[in-house]
Amino acid sequence: MKNTLKLSLALAATCFAAVTFAADATKSMRGIDVAAPDAVAAEKEYVGKRPGTQEPIARTFSTQPPVIPHTIENFDAINLEENQCLDCHSAANYKKKNAPKVGDSHFVDRNGKKLPASSSARYNCNQCHVPQVDAPPLVENAFQGDVKKAAAKATKKN
Repeated sequence: MKNTLKLSLALAATCFAAVTFAADATKSMRGIDVAAPDAVAAEKEYVGKRPGTQEPIARTFSTQPPVIPHTIENFDAINLEENQCLDCHSAANYKKKNAPKVGDSHFVDRNGKKLPASSSARYNCNQCHVPQVDAPPLVENAFQGDVKKAAAKATKKN
């Protein structure tokens, strides 16, 4: 008898919840039905086109990986045999190509041991570094980070 009563109450509560939630369609923060398919965003243009033609983009905090100031649209995929980024940014080539060198942190393994070549954990550049596009923020944000500090330092140097 007790089990039947518990089962009946659980079933009634479930039905009540289902009817209540079905009547009040859940909306996302974007104001649309959560079950509705997302609209495809317009493709954005990269800020820089050819490597070497764009100024580096200021970081907003000290440990931020630098963003890529040029398009990577026609670059080959990074795989075990090839990483086209290293054609310009490797320790061996960066001076010839007048490009920023891969950071020193990329030559340290997870145990802190210095390596003669880039660590395999840092080989997939696009895991941290992304090309910059001219796109408005998805949500309103007042974060300034260190951009103002960096701009102030640059102004003082000039």
